[in-house]
Amino acid sequence: MTWMCGVAVLLLSSATYGGAGVDVSALTNDQAAGGLREALTRGITTSVAETGRPGGFEKNPLIKIMMPEKLRGVEKALRAMGMGGQVDNFVHSMNAAAEEAAPRAKAIFMDALKAMTIEDAKGIVLGGNTAGTEFFKRKTSTQVSDAFRPVIEKAMAHTGVQEKFTSLMGSAPKLPFGRSPTLDINGYVLQKSVDGMFTMMGEEEKKIRTNPASQVTPLLKMVFGRK
Repeated sequence: MTWMCGVAVLLLSSATYGGAGVDVSALTNDQAAGGLREALTRGITTSVAETGRPGGFEKNPLIKIMMPEKLRGVEKALRAMGMGGQVDNFVHSMNAAAEEAAPRAKAIFMDALKAMTIEDAKGIVLGGNTAGTEFFKRKTSTQVSDAFRPVIEKAMAHTGVQEKFTSLMGSAPKLPFGRSPTLDINGYVLQKSVDGMFTMMGEEEKKIRTNPASQVTPLLKMVFGRK
């Protein structure tokens, strides 16, 4: 029995689906299993498309990569010195690198979907509104990070992010005791890129589970829109 058949049995034996009060008792096995597969596939496709376009990170306040927390004081001082434009250019470069890397995640997520077990699917069905996202996060975070790393490093080298960072730090006022904050800027952008991808996947999953306007196909409406 495939995991899709197994989860269909699970769905059809339950009164509700995904905590949304969805009655699936009248669905067929194929409809129930297909609804889960379509929801997860749509979540993957949409999150990758939204993050992998120009402005996908920078124009989204949920995932925009800002100046690192430990450098906020330096940022404030630089802006006070009239260097706000240079700071903004640096922030733009970080987000552009994340946007360039995002499409690499799709194939990894789809492979994880194909390898999903009945137990994995059960956890998604019975879990909360982001249970599918949490599954992908557990299974693929390391792979996504590994796939993003060379793209981000290349993009950051191309746009001179490290040089901009070094220049900004050199222009910043000296801190007490002559010590300036140190930071692995490539590692920072990499982690924020991966986090942003999963944040958007979770947002899309929540919408599909709970918002009728996001149930854009007949099958999604049938599975998630039943009350």
